[in-house]
Amino acid sequence: MKLQSTRNARLISFIVVAAVNLIAVSRAFAADPPDAAPRPAILIQNATILTVSHGTIEHGSILIRDGKIAEVGQSIAKPQGAEVINANGQFVMPGIIDCHSHIAVDGSVNEGSVSVSSMVNIADVLNPDDIDIYRDLAGGVTVANVLHGSANSIGGQTVVIKLRWGAPASRLPFEGALPGIKFALGENPKRSNFSIRGQEKRYPATRMGVEETIRAAFTEARDYKSKWDDYNKRTSAGEKNLIPPRRDLRLDPLVEVLEGKRYVHAHCYREDEILMLLRVAKEFGFKVRTLQHVLEGYKVADEIAAAGAGASTFSDWWAYKVEAYDAIPYNAAIMTRRGVLVSINSDDAEEATHLNQEAAKSIRYGGLSREEALKMVTINPAIQLGIDKRVGSIDVGKDADLVIYNHDPLSAYAVVQKTLIDGRVYFDRSRDIAERADREKEKKALIEKEKKAAAEKKAEDKKSDDKKQNEKKLEDKPKPPHSGRGSTADESGGVGSAADSDRGAL
Repeated sequence: MKLQSTRNARLISFIVVAAVNLIAVSRAFAADPPDAAPRPAILIQNATILTVSHGTIEHGSILIRDGKIAEVGQSIAKPQGAEVINANGQFVMPGIIDCHSHIAVDGSVNEGSVSVSSMVNIADVLNPDDIDIYRDLAGGVTVANVLHGSANSIGGQTVVIKLRWGAPASRLPFEGALPGIKFALGENPKRSNFSIRGQEKRYPATRMGVEETIRAAFTEARDYKSKWDDYNKRTSAGEKNLIPPRRDLRLDPLVEVLEGKRYVHAHCYREDEILMLLRVAKEFGFKVRTLQHVLEGYKVADEIAAAGAGASTFSDWWAYKVEAYDAIPYNAAIMTRRGVLVSINSDDAEEATHLNQEAAKSIRYGGLSREEALKMVTINPAIQLGIDKRVGSIDVGKDADLVIYNHDPLSAYAVVQKTLIDGRVYFDRSRDIAERADREKEKKALIEKEKKAAAEKKAEDKKSDDKKQNEKKLEDKPKPPHSGRGSTADESGGVGSAADSDRGAL
């Protein structure tokens, strides 16, 4: 009972702290419901605008209407009733796009039971209450490519989201973005470090097996597609009473890959496995949209460029496992110079809060220009995800996904002041700071309430324990002997004396 009471107290404490983090912050920064009446226009004034697509505009302005960028320039008249954001001395850039993220997922990101788990979908487990959404907004991230894990040669389906903090899960996906699927090569899918004593090892266990697993799955998918193509052709020709092929939810996403309707994002490290996947893709006629991590990409940059694959890499992570020992911080710059479309990603919720600085490292390591560095976290990942017509640069007609910094975003001193998505302010640093005292007060009140509830629960459990102990003592107390003479059963099933029975008869 004491153990159960402790567990209850811990659970209550966890719920209270989570409620403080989620409810208070959500109340502060998602005040307007998603389907509220049209909002007034917003005019951002006096900013240094880093458009990414057409240079820098000093003392520039951006007019936002209905969630879209309506005008960009130096002299924009304030519309009547427009809200003005004075960004004097500040910098505005497009919202950061993280091409490799695992935030906003409820539970594990790996369906590790089988090596081909293309039937599962990250969109089914989106968690809009994940506090990392808000924290990444505070780092200027507006879009994230949320991937399945890397335990599988062919993993689950992926989803691109906008970080609309406070909105339900159904409103997180980026409308119209082409879906993806996660592949993985090397140590993770062959389960090098995940053996469990007494449990049979899962196939594949080698890099050869990973390649064969992918090839076998696409051979099945190609045959499956052929059957459906034949069925659809005959049906269109007017044939009646045809029996359609049996649906296979595992193969349907792979058919979409073959048809160019679903992007492949492949976890990889070594040059040999990178070349292997490019060969397999060429054999089956599909494209690898992005090679994720791709830490030895600099060794085979020409081959990656020739295959038309993109690269989404880390800035300078290395040696955290055997596959990463040949990683170098010049990787992104070398691949860029060889014609590969490169983005810098996080693969980590905390890393995502300073992707601007991660991109800036490519200036130091490789000599890329400021514009090239900014592109690695804006327009380049937008192109890789097929959403560049809507986001990734500050151009008229695009979504008003913007970040306002107090310093040049490529500076170590840059701090996000505001983050906008679809023209709505989802993060405001000044408001965050102003309301911290009230949230702290509310947090303390809730914690005190939790402590009181836990104490009352403990007292109630003790009282219940004492009662049970007393009842047990009564049960264990020796019963007086009886001869059984003159006893009789009463109407309730108990045993009464003969005198009692006689009285009842009278």
